[in-house]
Amino acid sequence: MSSGDSSASQPALPPVDFQTLIISLGSSALMLMGAVPEANPSDLNLPLAKHTIDTLAMLQDKTKGNLTSAEAELLDGLIYDLRLKFIEASRRA
Repeated sequence: MSSGDSSASQPALPPVDFQTLIISLGSSALMLMGAVPEANPSDLNLPLAKHTIDTLAMLQDKTKGNLTSAEAELLDGLIYDLRLKFIEASRRA
């Protein structure tokens, strides 16, 4: 970092952990489905939203047995909710 770095004025970033990763991917999927008020209609991309949900499902499969119960519950619930929202978004499109 340079001596002129203004990182003191930057907002604090969340910790780098599994839960933050899956929440970030989930948020991206929601934006791509237009399921959040801040979503720009030009960002609607259902194939990419499905790919993101599939990525979360792959992480679920590959990490099975290696997650805390809180991480597993968060991932299970997130994938379930995203799949429902994807079905709704697909019907609207």
